[in-house]
Amino acid sequence: MRKIDHLNALRAFEAAARRQSFVAAAEELFVTPAAVGQLVRTLEGSLKVTLFHRSTSGPSRLVLTDAARAALPKVETGLAHLAEALQILRGGDRVVKVSLPPAFADKWLLPRLHRFQALHPDVALQLETNGRLADFRADGIDLGIRYGRGSWNGIKAELLLADEFFPVCSAALVSDGLATPSDLKRYPLLHDVSMQGEARFPTWATWLRSANVHDVDATRGTRINDSAAVLQATIAGAGVALGRTTLVEADLAAGRLVRPFGEPETPELAYYLVELEDEPRAAGVEEFVTWLRAEAQGSGASIPAP
Repeated sequence: MRKIDHLNALRAFEAAARRQSFVAAAEELFVTPAAVGQLVRTLEGSLKVTLFHRSTSGPSRLVLTDAARAALPKVETGLAHLAEALQILRGGDRVVKVSLPPAFADKWLLPRLHRFQALHPDVALQLETNGRLADFRADGIDLGIRYGRGSWNGIKAELLLADEFFPVCSAALVSDGLATPSDLKRYPLLHDVSMQGEARFPTWATWLRSANVHDVDATRGTRINDSAAVLQATIAGAGVALGRTTLVEADLAAGRLVRPFGEPETPELAYYLVELEDEPRAAGVEEFVTWLRAEAQGSGASIPAP
């Protein structure tokens, strides 16, 4: 077995490289910047290699040498595996850190999560829900769920769930007389702008055009940059929205939303399971992926036709 020398120095190097600063690395490791610098110099001396240059332009920061940049991903992976091994030796739960969109978590994953927990009580999920794309290595992410076209640099993507888009509203609006697409001109439109800038994300303009409806102004109404909030406003009767299969199935089944009319629009976008290429899965990830696939197979079956 190969001996791992200078483990603390490797931790200091990894933190300094990721944060591009001895000061920031010191704050993370709860030591002084001088201590981080000394550990890095010790590692450089032992390996007889330079790891950092000081930036000569712009804000003062550390710049990785070519050798350091090439080695960093392996160092990050190795430290992550050591942390995982220590967790197993302690006999604690296997922690799986998952990054996913907030609306997907709220409307699809969380209502099902009790089933996974019953099957795998020894796997503790840590869910990171935000609108930004996570940096897998920097953020320590084991697995992600992303919405898009399935192509991200350095990321392996597996199709999880495809969506259809169609009008949804509260039952009260149907009782009030909303019966045909042309009736939309009498009701507020709710716009999901959480994917603004993605040309393939369906909008009221694209749905009305595909439905051959020309007497409704697709630009009017309220714009909301959170998909779950759009649906909550729709449930409350604030207007008519374009529902996404994955996000509305439970609300349709419970009667909180209804499909008043119209054919669905199928975009090129979908939900994907994503992880780093050529990286072994941490303990617990395989169980979670297997469960997600099984849940996805049964998803959407309860969506009624209008």
